Amino acid sequence: MITKTNRKAERERRHIRVRRKISGTAECPRLCVYRSNKNLFVQVIDDVAANTIVSASTLDKEIKTKHANKEAAKEVGALIAKRALEKNIDTVVFDRGGYIYHGVVKELAEAAREAGLKF
Repeated sequence: MITKTNRKAERERRHIRVRRKISGTAECPRLCVYRSNKNLFVQVIDDVAANTIVSASTLDKEIKTKHANKEAAKEVGALIAKRALEKNIDTVVFDRGGYIYHGVVKELAEAAREAGLKF
């Protein structure tokens, strides 16, 4: 019998596989992306100290587009880069969260690069 694959579980497995290889430090923290059906969340995380340095999402007041689409991804990417640069963070490790580097995730990464983050 053919069973239907659980897409959420498969993404979590990919994320765990990626997280084995990358980790954020105070000098080079991890830029983590989470994408839900309605919103987009991004955090810059120091894994050594286990704390979030800065975060941004489509729920912030500065973001005009309140959906998880490409326009919102560009706004969130620029906002997270601006907030990270205010905290003197210019180099990060990009964690796509098990998502394919395509569409919303790609637009977010390119907007963060254009705003000044290096990864």
